[in-house]
Amino acid sequence: MMAEHTKLLTIVGARPQFVKASVVSRALRRHPEFEETIVHTGQHFDDGMSDIFFRELNIPAPKYDLGINSGSHAEMTAKMLEAIEGVILQERPAIVLVYGDTNSTLAGALAASKLHVRVAHVEAGLRSFDMSMPEEINRILTDRISDLLFCPTKTAVANLHREGFDTSPCRIIECGDVMFDAVLYHREQAYLSPETAAQLPQPLGEFILCTVHRAANTDDPHRLKGIFDALETIHKSIPVVAVIHPRTRGRLRELNMKPKIRAVEPVGYLEMLYLLEHCRMVLTDSGGLQKEAFFLEKPCLTLRDNTEWTELVEQGVNFLVGSETDRIVTAFQSCMNRKLDFSISPYGDGHAADAIIAGLLEAS
Repeated sequence: MMAEHTKLLTIVGARPQFVKASVVSRALRRHPEFEETIVHTGQHFDDGMSDIFFRELNIPAPKYDLGINSGSHAEMTAKMLEAIEGVILQERPAIVLVYGDTNSTLAGALAASKLHVRVAHVEAGLRSFDMSMPEEINRILTDRISDLLFCPTKTAVANLHREGFDTSPCRIIECGDVMFDAVLYHREQAYLSPETAAQLPQPLGEFILCTVHRAANTDDPHRLKGIFDALETIHKSIPVVAVIHPRTRGRLRELNMKPKIRAVEPVGYLEMLYLLEHCRMVLTDSGGLQKEAFFLEKPCLTLRDNTEWTELVEQGVNFLVGSETDRIVTAFQSCMNRKLDFSISPYGDGHAADAIIAGLLEAS
């Protein structure tokens, strides 16, 4: 029998998690059975990377802001683990809810499991099969200690079955993708601020949208140069608008690289949706942007050697192009001249949050 209120502790720290959590938090507010407390680890912390998401997406202000945003992977995860443990001991939640594959995800799941508090992992079962990626390690470890595994796709469910989760004391639930929910809900609210518009070609015609932020690209000068040389080549034929992550901007400065493209400051979710809606193609190393490009029927060149969203590659709407200049430019030219098929629906029907709530209710 359910208690009068089931206490949930939601752990977020990075901008993709804010988007995912906004969808579930909105659904939770329709269910008085739940009492949600939000913890922000501080992994992404400035206005453009954090605060704007809470304002635009109407996410309740976090009760706890841990302010942990510097140091090595080990240092940050350790600090988060210690701080989240203290919050769990104070709040005594029934379930800790974590999202995605960041250090915040792993720290939240590990702190909860050590205290014998159930863990619900939204976006479980994803695999890039590249253990050099910190995100892959975080995914695998978080899944292993989670009680409720909310999978966005059939592929994610199959990954867990293949890894023997059938014999683990957990529930695997295919719920669809909460980011699809978010795009459907917020698409009509997308806008472009005057500040961002001033940094773009006017009038805003066709353009290529790009983001680069993963350490595998930003921390390797050869990969970073290969990518930005390709962007400069593409920019000669069609404007390239690159939303520049602070880490990327810092690395470009250190390497004295001054790419001749349109570089804009980080934007909020609604502005990013606007740019996605109006661009011709996406070039990115982001996991979330690969899907959002698909939701808005835009070809995507993924600046990585692998992806967790394998169904998009199999469908021929997402192309793994790595970091070599010639390979990126060739793929760009090919995509510009092809009509792609976006008819598949691997990410559910836009009601992933409802399926997650149903799973949480059953577990309460």
